[in-house]
Amino acid sequence: MMHIKHEAEERHVLTVTVDNEAGILAKIAGLFTARGYNIDSLTVADITENHAVSRITIVTHGPPSQIDQIHAQLERLVPVHKVVDLTEAGPYVQRELALIKVAGAGEKRVEALRIADVFRAKPVDTTTESFIFELTGAPDKIDTFVAIMRELGLVEVGRTGVVGMIRGAEEA
Repeated sequence: MMHIKHEAEERHVLTVTVDNEAGILAKIAGLFTARGYNIDSLTVADITENHAVSRITIVTHGPPSQIDQIHAQLERLVPVHKVVDLTEAGPYVQRELALIKVAGAGEKRVEALRIADVFRAKPVDTTTESFIFELTGAPDKIDTFVAIMRELGLVEVGRTGVVGMIRGAEEA
C-alpha cells in the first residue's frame, strides 16, 4: 500500500520589488497560473519618486515546497529586483483596507453602528437605509467584521488586498 505524504498548507505574504514596466504583472500572474497556484490577494504600488520601481505584495498559500518554488521562480523573472517572504523573514505588519456596505433599519442599524465603533470602522457614507464603513486592519479583523455584518444586512464588500512590511528600521 502506497502512502502519499501531504505537506500542510501555509499562508505566505511575499513582497516583490520590480521595474515598473508594462507586462510585469501579467508575467507574475502567468507564473502562478501556469503552475496552478492561487493568488489570494495582490496589490501593486509605485514606490519611487521617478516611477521606475513598484512593489507587488502577493498573498498565497501552499505547502512549504510550493512556496519555495514560487519564490525561486519569481526571482528568475528579469525585471524582478528582490523577493521577500515576509512570513519567513521575521515579525511583520500587514494591513488591508475594506469598504463594507450595510443596509438596515431600527435595531439592526443601531447594532451595526455600535459594532463598527468597537472595530474602529468609520462610516464614510450614510443614507437613511445604509452605511458604508471604512475599516483598516489585519485581514482576520476584516473577515470577522464582515461576518458580523452579514447578520445585520451586509450588502457589498470591497477590499484592497494586503500590504505588508518587516518590523524594525531596516528595509526588507
